[in-house]
Formats: sequence, C-alpha cells, structure tokens
Amino acid sequence: MAVQTAAAPRGSWARILGQTDVLLAIGIILIIGMLIIPLPPALLDLLLTVNIAASVTILLVAIYTDDPMNFSVFPSLLLVATLYRLALNVSTSRLILLHGDAGNVVHSFGDFVIGGNLIVGLVVFFILVIIQFVVITNGAGRVAEVAARFTLDAMPGKQMAIDADLNAGLIDESAARQRRKAIADEADFYGAMDGASKFVKGDAVAGIVIIVVNILGGLAVGVLQQGRSAGEALHTFSLLTVGDGLVSQLPALLISTATGIVVTRAAGTTNLGNQMFAQLTGQSRPLYIAGGMLGVFALMPGLPKLPFVAVAALAVTGGYMIKRQQAAELAVRMAPAPLTPKEPEQLGPQQVIQMMSVDPLEIEVGYGLIPIVDEAAGGGLLRRITMIRRQLALDLGIVLPTVRVRDNLQHAPSAYVVKLRGVEIARGTLMPGQFLAMDPGTAEGDIPGVETVEPAFGLPARWIPPSQKERAELLGYTVVDAESVLATHLTELVKKFAPDLLSRQDTQNLLENLRTEYPALVEELVPSTLTVGEVQEVLQNLLSERVSIRDLVTICEALATHGRLTRDIDLLTEYARAALARQISRQHADEGGNLTVITVGPRTEDEIAQSIQQTERGNTIAMPPWQMQRLLGVVAAEVERVASSGRDPVVLCSSRIRLALRRLLERRLPNVAVLSFAEVTPQTTVEAVGNIEVNVGGNEAVHR
Repeated sequence: MAVQTAAAPRGSWARILGQTDVLLAIGIILIIGMLIIPLPPALLDLLLTVNIAASVTILLVAIYTDDPMNFSVFPSLLLVATLYRLALNVSTSRLILLHGDAGNVVHSFGDFVIGGNLIVGLVVFFILVIIQFVVITNGAGRVAEVAARFTLDAMPGKQMAIDADLNAGLIDESAARQRRKAIADEADFYGAMDGASKFVKGDAVAGIVIIVVNILGGLAVGVLQQGRSAGEALHTFSLLTVGDGLVSQLPALLISTATGIVVTRAAGTTNLGNQMFAQLTGQSRPLYIAGGMLGVFALMPGLPKLPFVAVAALAVTGGYMIKRQQAAELAVRMAPAPLTPKEPEQLGPQQVIQMMSVDPLEIEVGYGLIPIVDEAAGGGLLRRITMIRRQLALDLGIVLPTVRVRDNLQHAPSAYVVKLRGVEIARGTLMPGQFLAMDPGTAEGDIPGVETVEPAFGLPARWIPPSQKERAELLGYTVVDAESVLATHLTELVKKFAPDLLSRQDTQNLLENLRTEYPALVEELVPSTLTVGEVQEVLQNLLSERVSIRDLVTICEALATHGRLTRDIDLLTEYARAALARQISRQHADEGGNLTVITVGPRTEDEIAQSIQQTERGNTIAMPPWQMQRLLGVVAAEVERVASSGRDPVVLCSSRIRLALRRLLERRLPNVAVLSFAEVTPQTTVEAVGNIEVNVGGNEAVHR
C-alpha cells in the first residue's frame, strides 16, 4: 500500500506534464480572462513576479542556446509573453483607477526604486522605453528582416547543394530529407522572427500610451470622483502608474534583449558566453593596447588616477596570461608525440583494412586546377559530375559510383589523373581560365594559341585566351572551357570502363530496385535460374559494346526465358541483345531511321564460323596471325572508306559469328559496332554501302 500511495502522485504529475498542449490552451484563455476579470492585489503580485521570472528565464535560455534553431519556439513564445504582459498592464491599471492600489510589487517599485519621486520615475521609465524602442527593438527588427530575406534567397542554392551531394553519393536520402527540413525550418524561423519583432515594438508603444492614459485617468478619478485635490491625485495615481510602468518595462526590456540575441546569433557549437570569452580573449595584443591607452589617460592632469591605473593593470595582466597560454598550447602542438607501449596498438586491424580500401573512380588534380573544383572559388566541376551521373543513368542505365576528387601536389600544376580502383587509366592537362578550340574540319582560318590534343577523342586543338573565344567561334571552331574538357573526358572514360565499374553489389541494387515493381520476374530469375554474378556478366557484356541496360525488364525477361536452356554467358548476351533489337537499331540508325551497314560476305562468314573456338574468354576466332591481320585490314579499309563520306557504318553479320567478330575487331576498331540480323527490327531501313569478302585461306581479299 505504501508503494502504491507514493507512486500515485508521480503518475498523476507525469500525466499532467504529458498534457502540455491542454495546459498551454488553458493558460492563454486565463491570460485573455485577465483583460476582463478584476484580480485581487495578492494574486496580481504573484503574476507580476512570475512575469519577471519568466523574462529572466527567456533571456538566459537565449544566451545558453548554441544554435538559434534550437530555440525555434521563440516567436510564438514572444507573442504569448507580450500578451501576458499587456494583460498585467490592464489588470494593474484597473486596480489603480478603482482602488488606488495595485499590490505590494507595484507600490514597492514606485516607492523604493524611484524613492517616491514622480519626476525621477518618469525619467527612468522613458529612458527604459527609449532604450527598448529606439535601440534594441529597431535593431533586432532590422536584423530579423534582413536574415529572413537572405535565408529565403539562399534556399534554392542550398536545395541544389543537397541534391548535388545526394546525386554524388555523399549523403543518403534520409540525410538529404533531414537537411531539406532544416532549411525549411530555418526559413520559417527567421520569417516568424521578422513578424515577431513587431510585437516587441508594439509593446513599447503600448507602454507609453498606457502610462499617459493612466496618469490622465487617475487625475480625473481622483479629482472628479474621489474629491481629492489635483496635487494629491496626481501624486498618488501617477506614482502608482510609474511603478506599474517600471514593473512592466523591466521584463519587456529583458524580452527585447533576448530577441536581439536570438536574431543576431550565428550558429555555433557552444553557448554565447563561451563564444564571447573565447573570441574576445583570443588575442593578447588588443589587451596590451587597451592597457597602454588607459595608462596614458592616467597621466593626464585632472583625471582620477586609481580607476585608470587599476583597469590598465588588469588589461595588461590579462594580455600577458593569454600570450603565455597561447605559447604553451603552441609548444604542445609542435612537440612530437611520445612513444608509449600503446602506440603500436593504435593502428589496429580495422584501421589497416580501411587504409586498404580503394575508390571505384577518383580524379587527382594538380594545385593549379583546384579553382575548378572549389565551389567557393566558382568552380563547377562537382556540379558537372552530378550532371554526368544523371546523363549516364539515362544513357547506359548504370549508377555512377562516388567520384572522389582530391588534389595531389606530385602532379604538374595543370595536370589531372583519372584512376579506376587505384590504377591510372587516363591523364590530361588543362589551362584554367582559357578555352579549348577544336577544328571539326570546317574551320575557315587559323587562330593563335597553345598547341595541344583534346584528351577525350585525341583531336588536335589549341588553348586560346577568352579574348579569342568569339573570333574562334566565328571561324567555325568548337570552343569549350576547361571544366567541359575534363567532364567530357570523364564521361567517355566511364562509358569505356562501364563494365569494370558495374560490380556485383551494383547489380544486386539494380535487381532490388526492379523487384519493387516486378517481383515475380526477379524471383524467377535470381536465384532460381541464374546467379547475381551471371546476370552481372551479361550486363557487363552489353555495356562493353555500349548497349544501355536501362531497360532492365526486357533484359531480365530474356534471361529468365533462355536461362533455363543454357548458362552460356555469351549465348545469353546474344539473346538479350536480340530482345533489345528496337533499342539497338535506334541507337545506330540516323534521325530518319536508316541504318548504314557493311555486310560480311557468305564465304567469309562461313570461314569465320569454322574457325571459332570455345575458350575461357568465350567464343573467339582461331586463325593464324597473318590471316587475322588480312581480315582486320580489309574491315578497317572498308570502314574508313564509308566514314570518309560522312556516314557512321556498322558491320552486319549473322548471330553465329557476331560476338567472335566483335572481339576480333575491338582492339583495332573499338568504336565500330557489330550487329547481327536478329538485332535489326523490320521497321528499320537498312542501307548496305559495302561488303567484306576475304579469302582467309588464300592470298586475295575483296571489299566493295
């Protein structure tokens, strides 16, 4: 029983605290009731004391708040506090005019604080009002207005930065959602503070009006209703009115100060007192100079010596202590770390494993290229990488992993190096602030500049200053900036090495994303028919020939259908390509839907088919080297002949030799696409502009 009796009050109190919304509603209703219902002096004393205590509490919370957003309820709290203070003004005014008494608190302020002197009370009151209205309220209101405007103007840029980090893989969706909410809350807070500052200004004006009305009303009540003399009535009612004004204006001044602190406070990691002390005492020189100035003032005739000398000595002592502390901290930072028996244990297995990890893709730049990376300096490379991620997702259907961009002083200032899993795959040189001019073959003149080679396609080009950009464009040159050169090079590298970038985990993520809309397809394919690794190999084969895997549904349906018949990756790849016939035909056709092809003659195709052998790398053509060179030479000559006429041909053959022929051509002619008849849709118009006929067993080769 004893335990239950003791626990009951705590449970009741917890239930009361859990209904804070109800308590707030009741409190606001009571505040409004104070405007209408007369209050006894004893209760009014209690409420005035609560008003002073609440104002001090709000001021201290504003001082100890690390970040203004941690006190986001302040605008609403400011409205409630202002309404409460005005309700107290109405209640005290009613008691003063009705009974000539407003309780002990008002009487004590009117009698003790100003010594019963009406003139002194009025002067003190108006000084407090001027400080609050002219200085603090106006300044805080202007700061709140500017902060609200700047916060709203900065919202689009902050949202874009969050999207860029999300697309670059630096943050996940949950972190992006939290950061977006923080930005919205910040805009709402400063917008609310802009309006809430008007409450404080209105409160100061209301205080002046109330004291004037009370003095005139008290004079009228005392003379006309109570029969007092004008002097007696003025002294009695005015003294109480001034006391009431001081009781109200002191909390109002505290609230105004809290408002100014909140709106002028920048976000930090500690409270205002610690920040002020740390920043004011961060340098010893200002204290030395201040102490010297005060010492000079102490030597001037007529000025008191003791105050100036005492404060000067205090300032010099403080500067000396700060300087000695800074020297000690510097010595600690510069001293070598002591070797202890625990030192070897600090680099544990987990830290070593982290050091061994490599990034899928990274760019190292020389120090001269840092401006194109640093967004604070106007660099847009990171934004370009974000756009590359989006474009590759649309073009190839893969999610580009995080691209790490870091500086490396070992490289030349204007050089950059692209690494794939820690191994260099390309490098180039840029000239920030200049433009790269490339001749597409139609330029009508020469232009001065620094000779170079465009890194993505190996075209001859030259770097030109910005003053020559317009002239180069008029002459027909293709002109791009340094960031675009690097972005284009990176895009081509990703397309080239897309199979190496697609990991098993990436394949698993693609399948999991597909599972949300096509669960039956994914369940039938993995792991019932094929493993994730086998699906990955098929996707890598497609990417190696720059076939987009964005239509993952069609690919998986083809694999699920034919995967029960064979697990040969090359054969499954051909089935997937046949299923993507519309996409592949459209990819290589021109705008009118015409496909320019070079066909392979029947005799050559039969001889190639007979020489195909199954190896560890799949189907390859097994011919003597001189026969392979003859075949490659004929294909290269035919492709060059057709390309010289301005067309982009593909090699068309049967599906039985397509993959083997592609693997033979990929080293010498990596950009030549090889299609099978199954990959050309009936709606595509095929235009044969050449035919390859090679006698691989004899000494002649024919191409026409």
